[in-house]
Amino acid sequence: MSATRPIVYGVAAAEATAQLSGLAYLRAMIDGELPAPPISEVLGFFLTEAGEGVAVFEGETAARLRNPMGAVHGGWALTLIDSATTCAAFTVLPPGVVCTTVETKANFTRPILADTGRVRAEGRILTQGRRLLTAEAKVTDARGRVLAHGSSTLMTIGPDR
Repeated sequence: MSATRPIVYGVAAAEATAQLSGLAYLRAMIDGELPAPPISEVLGFFLTEAGEGVAVFEGETAARLRNPMGAVHGGWALTLIDSATTCAAFTVLPPGVVCTTVETKANFTRPILADTGRVRAEGRILTQGRRLLTAEAKVTDARGRVLAHGSSTLMTIGPDR
């Protein structure tokens, strides 16, 4: 997200994005030309990079994300993995085509605590077919340690799909 503009949350109107490829859409969101999705405000993570077949999210852990045992809820990391893999897949799609998650799996390798601080989730496409794509993502802390990793299967939706 642009550091010079206030963050606007919402969902872009279909007519405003109909001619954008997935990569152009995501880059417009990063640049603040399109709104950040409402889930970013709720969960405190944002899309920070997008390239061909790659998407990166960064987020801050916080006490409000804790589960009953005191650690950050695993669903937060799973949502980061799902977001990074889905957006990585979206970067290779043409205008008018989107994708949705069929399945996401995760392995949690280190506890994520409220004071873990900034984490990074990097998603990359593994395979791309006409209808299905697979992608993987890893969530790392500021020291580069893997906190969680996972994979997703995604299905395209749109004309001739």
